Amino acid sequence: MKIVVIGGTGLIGSKTVAILRQGGQEVVAASPESGVNTITGEGLKQATAGAQVVIDLANSPSFEDKAVLEFFETAGRNLLAAEAAAGVRHHVALSIVGIDRTDNGYFRAKVAQEKLIVASGIPYTIIRSTQFLEFLGGIADSSMDGNVIRLPPGLFQPIAADDVAPIVAEVALAAPRNGIVEIAGPERVPFNEIVARYLKAIGDPREVVRDPEARYWGSRIEERSLVPLGEARLGRIGLDEWLRRSKAKA
Repeated sequence: MKIVVIGGTGLIGSKTVAILRQGGQEVVAASPESGVNTITGEGLKQATAGAQVVIDLANSPSFEDKAVLEFFETAGRNLLAAEAAAGVRHHVALSIVGIDRTDNGYFRAKVAQEKLIVASGIPYTIIRSTQFLEFLGGIADSSMDGNVIRLPPGLFQPIAADDVAPIVAEVALAAPRNGIVEIAGPERVPFNEIVARYLKAIGDPREVVRDPEARYWGSRIEERSLVPLGEARLGRIGLDEWLRRSKAKA
């Protein structure tokens, strides 16, 4: 089976490509560096020719509201048009848990991307994931207020990239759901507490302050804004295990 992975050299993409290739699939790891650009349309016709499945893992280089919306809408239209012309039978996209319950520019752009997929007529599965453990450091940095990190106490359920990629690969090889699959990490804890645990574990002395008024990428967070509300597939790698693996790799 020919599978095209858009964003195939990124954090999740590179792991997904490796899993699929190990399973004997013909995989195209598509990225601008390999001559496939979803914004300009360059290389899309050639990459999708003969493909049965396309996995879209691409991310916007900018998180500015207007830029990120333009990225996901333009990339989505170009990619889905190429898939329709090639007769692709399954479109898989990675999205985010809670985008329809939390109002910020990035989440609005992901909602727009999902709407394009649903309207395309191509059989699809959307995988909504909670935030990745790999991004805890960046979240801490973005939440600095003076000398402290202010974070809301809403529930957080981060998942490791090593748990995300096998699920993406499995979904890609299964029949299209024409719906949403939600995935999350095994631990559900207050946002401020897991970031504090992470910083302590890596020897970062910054103080994390629990602040119900603190924003997450500009959004106010309620208790369950960022976690699945219903059934979800859970990863197996919690924070402690992920830290152990990260240290071992280093």
